[in-house]
Amino acid sequence: MTSMLTCAIRSLPAASARAVGLFQPKSKKTLAKSGVKNVVVVEGVRIPFLQSGTSYADLMPHDLARAALQGLLNRTGVPQEVVDYIVYGTVIQEVKTSNVAREAALGAGFSDKTPAHTVTMACISSNQAMTTGVGLIASGQCDVVVAGGVELMSDVPIRHSRKMRKAMLTLNRAKTLSQKLALISKIRPSYFAPELPAVAEFSTSETMGHSADRLAAAFAVSRVEQDEYALRSHTLAKKAQDEGLLVDVVPFSVPGRDTVSKDNGVRPSSMEQMGKLKPAFVKPYGTVTAANSSFLTDGASAVLLMSEEKALAMGYKPKAYLRDFVYVSQDPKDQLLLGPTYATPKVLQKAGLTLADVDVFEFHEAFAGQILANLKAMDSDWFAQNYMGRKSKVGAPPLDKFNNWGGSLSLGHPFGATGCRLVMTAAHRLKKEGGQYGLVAACAAGGQGHAMLVELYPQ
Repeated sequence: MTSMLTCAIRSLPAASARAVGLFQPKSKKTLAKSGVKNVVVVEGVRIPFLQSGTSYADLMPHDLARAALQGLLNRTGVPQEVVDYIVYGTVIQEVKTSNVAREAALGAGFSDKTPAHTVTMACISSNQAMTTGVGLIASGQCDVVVAGGVELMSDVPIRHSRKMRKAMLTLNRAKTLSQKLALISKIRPSYFAPELPAVAEFSTSETMGHSADRLAAAFAVSRVEQDEYALRSHTLAKKAQDEGLLVDVVPFSVPGRDTVSKDNGVRPSSMEQMGKLKPAFVKPYGTVTAANSSFLTDGASAVLLMSEEKALAMGYKPKAYLRDFVYVSQDPKDQLLLGPTYATPKVLQKAGLTLADVDVFEFHEAFAGQILANLKAMDSDWFAQNYMGRKSKVGAPPLDKFNNWGGSLSLGHPFGATGCRLVMTAAHRLKKEGGQYGLVAACAAGGQGHAMLVELYPQ
């Protein structure tokens, strides 16, 4: 498929605002459904997203998640006993706190009577946490759910080799000294080689960076285009930081260190400086570099979800409704990072909207090449007809509505926590920019993806 895709895509037009002209004007209807509870986002926060190995390096994942939960409690004043359920997303789990949602909740002062569980779905883990909360509320099981996500890339589990683990477990069961000595004599030096974690697909053994490079090549996304997009992300993020638009960030007083109050990966550079970097994955001809990729990030987020009735009864003014959402999955070998392309038309069709109805787009930026490839795929009738079973393209989001406050390339990407950031940024942008509908979308490992519609709460 790759060669066929590469040849056919090279002639596709670049994504632009021109596609929007194909669609009808905004309907401005509400997406409320008869007989279905309205689920609202009351508030959402995140601690600053930091590059791994910096101020959070000595902490554990539940420390970050606890800080996000406490930040949410402090900002909302919601009584802890009112929360019916807590669900968190994470990807690389710390063995000691495998259910990080529960450990963080207890640490943040929630009642030990409040259930909590942890979900994992790669880069859309906190998206899954939020939609799990939506399901609990919409079904009438709960009225108040806290959802969030956390990732600590500064300290990931490094295991002994499988042979060494097997030898150690067998040794632990040995009864006599002679049995233990016999087992020890069988251990070889090669057993001590550690198993290092990698951002790679189990099913294909390919790192995500290689997939991004191949995807960029297939869609004829040049190195210059990728660097330009990455520079755009950092420039917009810096502007948003300086103007105080990133209001979901709450300061975190790191034990033994200073208080951190902003994301530390936002670093606008220049095309000249970015152009000096060598390919990070496919050497020497690849186009994906450290400058146009998201970086390893530590961070945590949390959102307060309620039924609309409960929120109003408690005197809250919600920020937004969480409306229709979809999950998709494709071939992880050839279409690993195309989740937004597949999910966007499905969620729009489900809600009865067109691309032109959407005022704000917030897409996860794993790589600049991944974003640009998705925009080209979305703007391609050929791709829609040959791979998506659709008669025509959905169109590409116009860049003047797209990730206007930066994205994962600049703000950072703690795998399990990004989804909540996307939703809260969409909600805040809708209010700031006077829009009604926001569309959040993301790709994820395993060839999966997610899209969700956010509707501004009436002002």
